[in-house]
Amino acid sequence: MKTDFTKISECRQELSVEIPADTVEKAIERLSKGYGRTAKIPGFRPGKVPAQVIRARFREQLLHDAAQELVPKAVDDALASSALTPIATPDVQDVNINEGQPLTFRATFDTLPKIDPGRYDDFTLRQTPVSIDEDAVNKAMDQLQLRASRLDPIEGRNIEHGDTVTLDLERRLVKQPTDSNNDSSTEPEQHRDVSVEIGHASNPPGFDEELIGLKVGDTSSFTVAFPEDYEVSSFAGAEAAYEIEVKQVRLRVLPVLDDDFAKQAGDFENLAALRAKVETDLNQQAETEAKNDVRQDLLRQLAGRLTTDVPEALILQEIERRVEQLARHMMNQNIDPREANIDWNAFREQQRVAATEAVRSTLMLDAIVSREEINLTDEDITKEIEHQAEASGRAPSAVRAFIEKDGSIDRLRSGLAREKAIELLLSRSTIVTA
Repeated sequence: MKTDFTKISECRQELSVEIPADTVEKAIERLSKGYGRTAKIPGFRPGKVPAQVIRARFREQLLHDAAQELVPKAVDDALASSALTPIATPDVQDVNINEGQPLTFRATFDTLPKIDPGRYDDFTLRQTPVSIDEDAVNKAMDQLQLRASRLDPIEGRNIEHGDTVTLDLERRLVKQPTDSNNDSSTEPEQHRDVSVEIGHASNPPGFDEELIGLKVGDTSSFTVAFPEDYEVSSFAGAEAAYEIEVKQVRLRVLPVLDDDFAKQAGDFENLAALRAKVETDLNQQAETEAKNDVRQDLLRQLAGRLTTDVPEALILQEIERRVEQLARHMMNQNIDPREANIDWNAFREQQRVAATEAVRSTLMLDAIVSREEINLTDEDITKEIEHQAEASGRAPSAVRAFIEKDGSIDRLRSGLAREKAIELLLSRSTIVTA
């Protein structure tokens, strides 16, 4: 077998292969015998069809099967004899196979580029100062109060701002959205027992005004015009006709923020203790966000120092990881990703820049792990598994079993090694609070 590797770029190779004609002939002959044992051809008994008839009758399929058998093995053998390791399955192209002739083909694949991380003790990183003011604490307390509120049915008055209304409604587009690529249906949508809080920011523009003043049992028909910059693209610039019936009106009743409220909210002696805990939690959250911002600043700068091209295969893998992450997040919120109004190809393209940057920073971290000879201990793995178990509410043994069954232990090791590299870089960086 003849093989030839050609370097296309720092991280892309092309393999040209020629498999001898006699190897091709042996494969075709072996396959034709298999066909001969099972083929049903008029005029011949099963298993008694002459070889030349089999080869003539099933020529194209035999050539296809021979290529399917010979090409993968040839790629594996060629790579085994080289020092190259593909990141993903090689892309096989231009397969030529005919009886009595050598089989030829090309295969292109990505490899990891050689990376010199250079100097990495001179990073200057900026950290946002942590400051939690009284207004932030007040807003957090308001949220606690809102979550503890109740909705009481009200009768004998019309709908007012702040009420929560239960509606049956029908909505029909009478004007398509501005986005010409969005083929929204003009068929009426019917929804029963829809809950609407009058004055909520998510309500369509002008919708609240049409409901204020109505009462239980009232019906109304009206049209809403959505602005061109409406955040939901499927309605931006559209007009919708509504027909509604008011079924129930409820008023949100907020509990009094006092010592009794604090005791019901948790193990707090009084309202001051609850407020102090809220302030502490906000500070911890702000500090975590500030540290994460420093980390992201480091990774951005690290990615910017890698000037070589990065493998397209890794970029595509990172993009797909982000797609899967969004899909999982939607499913956790009981949203079917297949039915969501998302252009997944557009989302993939939007992620390309960030994915490329993530790949660049990861490659630099791996190079630093190698240079610094960062190694993990069994204790490191155990601690991470225990951390994941605590976060997920599962037993450490169950988490470990899942990781080992899933074949993710090497990925876990790589991730932990990179985290150690980040810690090393942060310890050598100058962090400025500004």
